[in-house]
Amino acid sequence: MKYVEEYRDMDLVRKISGEIHRTCSKAWKIMEICGGQTHSIMRYNLEEFLPDKISLIHGPGCPVCVTPLELIDKAIELAGKDDVILTSFGDMLRVPGSESDLLKVKAHGGDVRMVYSPLDAVKIAENNPGKKVVFFAVGFETTAPANAFSVIEAKRKNIHNYSLLSSHVLVPPAIKAILSSPGSEIQAFLAAGHVCTVMGYEEYIPLAAEFNVPIVITGFEPVDILQGILASVRQLEQGVARVENEYSRVVSREGNKAAQESMNKVFTTIDRKWRGIGIIPESGLALSEEFSDFDAEKIFGLEKIEKQESPLCIAGEVLQGKKKPTECPAFGKECTPENPLGAPMVSSEGACAAYFRYKH
Repeated sequence: MKYVEEYRDMDLVRKISGEIHRTCSKAWKIMEICGGQTHSIMRYNLEEFLPDKISLIHGPGCPVCVTPLELIDKAIELAGKDDVILTSFGDMLRVPGSESDLLKVKAHGGDVRMVYSPLDAVKIAENNPGKKVVFFAVGFETTAPANAFSVIEAKRKNIHNYSLLSSHVLVPPAIKAILSSPGSEIQAFLAAGHVCTVMGYEEYIPLAAEFNVPIVITGFEPVDILQGILASVRQLEQGVARVENEYSRVVSREGNKAAQESMNKVFTTIDRKWRGIGIIPESGLALSEEFSDFDAEKIFGLEKIEKQESPLCIAGEVLQGKKKPTECPAFGKECTPENPLGAPMVSSEGACAAYFRYKH
């Protein structure tokens, strides 16, 4: 398959690996932001192709994992209502709330439906006028345009029984929060190619300059990731810090303007709580006043909920790159994909799930 198989070519992997070994003379700590990149690193055992001096640190780039516990509980509350159809991507169904998850609510009779597109949820609302249909909108900038368009489409078609429970988060504020954290040791970032496909990379330029860290945009295949690591190491060894696009077959500097316009029309930027991390300023998207009629939190008057995470779970430290999943005493014991304590163990992009699948 073009643009896939050639990026899994082992001869290329070994060639880039050799160049990384030749270039690297010091110890460097590089964070891959996206959970999809973490899974590729684990799946293809890419750390075996790197010098011992290079440490890969897993970042908070799993939107399912950082969805606040309170929002999971709000989704569970909505799913239990007789007049509500709660729709979501499949990743969210087994993410633990404080006492349950959406799959358990479904098993007890709640109308919880997995969809593949928010437009599927709009169609469900159109076909069920006697029900209130809520789409649990989770994701980074990658999924925000489609979710925004679903609201625009519902408004255009006068579908008033459709709403979003929004838990969108933004990547650049998370990078800034990590670099601003006392004791941060991150020296370079691999930025997520799919996010930059939508947003471009201009907003990363001031971050690289302010914190003097290379930010390299890369994809998700072995060759992509190693090429991104090589570009990061070259910058670090040369003492420079800039944004570099190693995913130019997909990403442009300006990104997808039409997608950005949809986002800006429907959403407004807010401070957002990240599960296990806390409040990150201006890191979330909520529905703007113009589209407040589609805001599930306002429609249902969902009260503010404060819940505590399991004391056994160190997901917050894993998401911030402070600890590896295997450093958690509960990993593979009290916490497994079948009985997760935290979201990183069940999400398809979660670091704990990657370690359990490929290293356990």
